[in-house]
Amino acid sequence: MVSGMMLTFPLAVMVVVFTFVIVIHWVDSQRKERESYYKSETLRRITEAPGEGATAAVELLREDERLKEMKTREGFKIGGIITVAVGVGLTIFLHSLMSHGNSDVPYLVGLIPIFVGVAMLGYVYFMAPPLK
Repeated sequence: MVSGMMLTFPLAVMVVVFTFVIVIHWVDSQRKERESYYKSETLRRITEAPGEGATAAVELLREDERLKEMKTREGFKIGGIITVAVGVGLTIFLHSLMSHGNSDVPYLVGLIPIFVGVAMLGYVYFMAPPLK
């Protein structure tokens, strides 16, 4: 009887977690759809307005694209810094585990995330096209 209860609990946890993820995804997609609808309606009304409406709509679209690119670059910066920190931590951890008489150097595995993080930071600072 105890073994049946032990199997039921992990199954219930998995069902709850996957249901939660599905609901969160659905709510997020509804929010994005609503935002895009309101944005398109706002742009339509701006362009239909007499005077400088079309110019203002184009400027609004350019500003949105610039902000989106800035957000992407900030994500790369944060991701690169976190990846470098994980690599340093992994290197230190593996070095401390293997320093007790073992001549192998598995702590060099920590260099992989360090190089990935350096590549991400290098892209952001040196290779990415400049912001307009």
